[in-house]
Amino acid sequence: MPQPRRRVRRAKPVERPLEQLPGEALVWTDGACKGNPGPGGWAAIVVPADGGAPLEISGGEPATTNNRMEYTAALEGLRALPAGSRACIVTDSQLMLNSMTRWIAGWKRKGWKTASGDPVKNQDLVMALEAEIGRHEAVRWHWVRGHETGDAHAHKALNDRADRLAVAAAAAAA
Repeated sequence: MPQPRRRVRRAKPVERPLEQLPGEALVWTDGACKGNPGPGGWAAIVVPADGGAPLEISGGEPATTNNRMEYTAALEGLRALPAGSRACIVTDSQLMLNSMTRWIAGWKRKGWKTASGDPVKNQDLVMALEAEIGRHEAVRWHWVRGHETGDAHAHKALNDRADRLAVAAAAAAA
């Protein structure tokens, strides 16, 4: 008789302070969707390594998913940087973070299949993002808890700004 599957408890992610490294641009990203699937929006705020004025970019699609918009935000944020840049992608998406830092090597080894044997979702964007990362000297990832505002969270005001831009782009795409 087969044994019942035991539910594995995963530790809650811990938010660590963001530290911009010398010569590194910060790319704050977010995606949004009105319905899932539905009209979606993405946004990236690129803070140059030299401390110059941040660049805000955003866009939307009439029929998409939140996860596709999260990937698109990171992809377009990196595309806004010159080749050979050093960057830190700041995201509130655990899925995107894990996709690009933990799971991608296994997916490639298994022919773009998940651990359960299913095709990787959003493979086109994951592959495009991986290729874009290869255009740069170094890209690292940093996770922040999203949807937290106020004085205690002022250090991640650009995450909130990216969220507002993505929501506005989703509304415009509707």
